Amino acid sequence: MRFALAFGLLNTLLTFENRWPGFGVLYMPRLSFELCLGVAALLGWVAWRGRPPGTRALSWLAVGFVWLVLVRYADVTIPAVLGRPVNIYWDGQHAAELMRVAARSLSLVQLGAVVSGCIAGLVVLWAVVRWALGTLSQALLWSAPRPWLLGAVAALTVSFAAYVPDQRDTRWFFSLPLMPTLVDQGVLLARVAWAHSDAAVLGPSPTFGGSLAGLAGPQGSRDVLLVFAESYGAVAFDRPDMAEALVDARSQLAQTIAFGGRQVVSARVVAPTFGGSSWLSHATLLSGVNTADPSHHQLLLASDRPTLVGHFAQQGYRTVGWMPGIKRPWPEGRFYGFDRFVDDAGMGYQGPDFGYWRIPDQAAMALLHAQELAVQDAESDRAPRLVVFPTTTTHAPFHPVAPLESDWSGLMDGSVPAPAQAQAALAQSLELQNPVRNYLSSMQYQYGWWNAYLRDLAPRPLVVVIVGDHQPPGLVAGNGASWDVPVHIIADDPALIRRLLAQGFTPGLGLPATPLGPMEQLTRQLLLAFEHDPRDGTLPDPSLADSTEPVDGSEASTPDT
Repeated sequence: MRFALAFGLLNTLLTFENRWPGFGVLYMPRLSFELCLGVAALLGWVAWRGRPPGTRALSWLAVGFVWLVLVRYADVTIPAVLGRPVNIYWDGQHAAELMRVAARSLSLVQLGAVVSGCIAGLVVLWAVVRWALGTLSQALLWSAPRPWLLGAVAALTVSFAAYVPDQRDTRWFFSLPLMPTLVDQGVLLARVAWAHSDAAVLGPSPTFGGSLAGLAGPQGSRDVLLVFAESYGAVAFDRPDMAEALVDARSQLAQTIAFGGRQVVSARVVAPTFGGSSWLSHATLLSGVNTADPSHHQLLLASDRPTLVGHFAQQGYRTVGWMPGIKRPWPEGRFYGFDRFVDDAGMGYQGPDFGYWRIPDQAAMALLHAQELAVQDAESDRAPRLVVFPTTTTHAPFHPVAPLESDWSGLMDGSVPAPAQAQAALAQSLELQNPVRNYLSSMQYQYGWWNAYLRDLAPRPLVVVIVGDHQPPGLVAGNGASWDVPVHIIADDPALIRRLLAQGFTPGLGLPATPLGPMEQLTRQLLLAFEHDPRDGTLPDPSLADSTEPVDGSEASTPDT
């Protein structure tokens, strides 16, 4: 009886599932294959040594088992919450940052209670596991049931090995094992450790050898504002409830674009990530190399691959990385080679902090306009700009959302012109039980400030490229959501718009049903549209967007620092 109780307890700790939506767990009547093998190994030890493992050995075995429980929790929770598989190595690097995000939303008392609860929970879990392992060891001293246990383990092993996908289901009573996750993480660690020997996995880069004649305007080359819209996924169009909630905000934006003498075309592309890890989409679009695998991202940053940033710089553009979400040193950013890189601390924002990400998107845009995009008479011969601006307000938990400000001049000096409205927005409580409502509120804000900027401030010779970095987390996107994200390109150049339409974009802010392809293909299509010389009277061949040609320096190497 004690053996059954101990085994059942340990089995439960390795077979629970996520209670969706949320971070809770759900008991599942399944069997852990790893635990069966562990019992067989423990039985072999007891039979060989004639005694159970010592106190110290059992204590360390309990530590290892608790670690497996934590891996199990991450393995079932992260896909449910973020909509993508767990990556212990990559996600672990950002665990401290995520904890700081959570800590900012708690009082000191609440934070202390959470930390104390976590520590106490781990201690209790270790003690329970230690007791269960000791109980199993003592029970195995009884020799009578040993042959039956070995026979059961052998039968289960044969059943596990006999499984053939879509032909023979002999694993229906097993929980998904942890071993594949552990092996995958080990392979990832090895690939990162020997990055230079694995550079070929990145594939070829696009050809960045053309000009940017397609961006020529009446007074020189047009500025390009590349906005990575945080958590802006195709779910905002594909789910009827979300599309209906956002229809007014999108209609107002479309009217502003039309009345302002501009045009907009849209498409959808497949992002390399889902629910998080925005930097994978940033790197993919800026380099034209797929970085869906985080280890590929590491390889890319350790290489001298060409990027859109470097290409624009070679064509005489001033390149600016405008990144309010960067709150700590980011040495990897040197890979992109921006002429000016601005993080949270360097923007000059002096208003109240709106959550962990602090700077509302409208305020960040106002500061960007004042410092880089505003054109004064004395600056008529200034270099054109390429600005890369990843937004933050629509980042989970989508709260607090700043009020839209009508006084852009107040925002451009770093302050907030309506502090009373800001304080009211900050005072609103976070509805953890209704993440979709929070998401829609942040999306309405996003459409609102895009609309206000194009209406009130945007200079005429400006091309705005808006790309969703990934779908919102699974808690918002729901089960079965695609990895598609919207792309909008807004410009006052009819020739540029025609070239984009010829490549598969559609008029307006609506999305077509079929994606253009993966996000790295969008890089090639932008190059085609921007490099076309409008004076030659022809349109680019959309089929050329699939061409991939190696360039000098495509092999990974450590950049000079």
